[in-house]
Amino acid sequence: MTDLTGSRILVVDDERSMREFLEIMLQKDGYEVHCAGNGVEAVELLKERSFDLVITDIRMKPVDGLEVLKQTKSLSPATVVIIISAYASTETAVAAMKEGAYDYLPKPFKIDEMRHVIRSALMSRGQDAPPRPRQGPLYFGCLIGESPAMKRVYELIQKVSATNSNVLITGESGTGKELVAKAIHGQSDRAKKPFIPVNCAGVPESLIESELFGYRRGAFTGAGADRKGLVEAAEGGTLFLDEIGELSPTLQVKLLRVVQEKTIRMVGDTTDIPVDVRIIAATNRDLEQMVIDGRFREDLYYRMNVIQIRLPPLRERREDIPLLADYFLAKFCREFGKDIRKVSSYAMDILKRYDFPGNVRELENIIERGVALESSSIILPESLTLAAHKRAQQDRAEPHGPVLPPEGLDLDAYLADVEKELLVQALERSGGVKQKAAQLLGLSFRSFRYRLAKYSLSSGEEAE
Repeated sequence: MTDLTGSRILVVDDERSMREFLEIMLQKDGYEVHCAGNGVEAVELLKERSFDLVITDIRMKPVDGLEVLKQTKSLSPATVVIIISAYASTETAVAAMKEGAYDYLPKPFKIDEMRHVIRSALMSRGQDAPPRPRQGPLYFGCLIGESPAMKRVYELIQKVSATNSNVLITGESGTGKELVAKAIHGQSDRAKKPFIPVNCAGVPESLIESELFGYRRGAFTGAGADRKGLVEAAEGGTLFLDEIGELSPTLQVKLLRVVQEKTIRMVGDTTDIPVDVRIIAATNRDLEQMVIDGRFREDLYYRMNVIQIRLPPLRERREDIPLLADYFLAKFCREFGKDIRKVSSYAMDILKRYDFPGNVRELENIIERGVALESSSIILPESLTLAAHKRAQQDRAEPHGPVLPPEGLDLDAYLADVEKELLVQALERSGGVKQKAAQLLGLSFRSFRYRLAKYSLSSGEEAE
């Protein structure tokens, strides 16, 4: 790991507590730290000496953070600049990026996040071109992730690839079930043979039988010649049946024959054709419950569910979100011919806190939209889809717990109000029975009565 201790950092903020906090934190990490209480002081320091990194607030008078950024780039182009602000907005962020800022972080920021951004910024110094997003570890083609949950998936893929057993892949929509099927096929001794995917929900019920098993000439109106089905087309390779839970009972019976007997019968034919295919199925439905409800054949379920691989939803492996985001960013930058350096720390924080009901597919769409709409060199929060950004704004707007007002408060009076309110609620919930109310609050009866007297709350029954 690159040793960055001793790097010279200038902290610019008109809020004394923030300057002191950053100074202590950075000195602890081994950096040489200088501080300026406003933009004027910062510019004077920049003229006197060189800095590796400048961290500046954006709202200051008479010289703001954007001017400090411009002066820094004018006096020392190699110095990297991080903008921080309690008033994050699209306009100022875009302006900062256009002037060459490395990143833009809103206050309050997480210490670990700030440390990471500082280290990344210092490591980027002296590079001729902006660092490209790393693609992250790629396993078995396009599966990306370092989380424990994904590592377990990789281990299962390696184990089942060496067998010919049927595999059932379960997981929510958008988790990458087809990628797992392709990975199993690609690691198996059938890799040089066809991989045939079939979306069971995407083919009309009236056509899926002929699509899967083929048909003989004259089997139905329009059948002018014999035609092989997809099962036969996968000969020697792998047949991937996506959304297998959508198959009708009739098709389930015919598929069971393929699984058990390794034969198919074309529509309009009376003879069986032997086939050598490995079947991998996938579903986002609860097949076990469907068996209980009589909507899926029990014998077919157990035949298909020899080995099950569960793909975790993205919200269960949030540590993989940066890897995936970087990969999709690089992909769409190539496709759109754009040179976007990274996803901003603020935007990445939003992504990491978002639940992604559409999983990896939704993240891919979000990054594609961000690349398409972004005009700066970094993906900003406003370029994310509305759902992710709106959720993050709501999370910030609705703090989970007490909030200290800007003007401060009388802590004793505040706690007294809270205590009084809880006493009233306990009495209401217990129907006025004090003994029961005391139990709800985990208090002795004597202590509860003392508190009631303290706040002149004497109504209610002594006991049941």
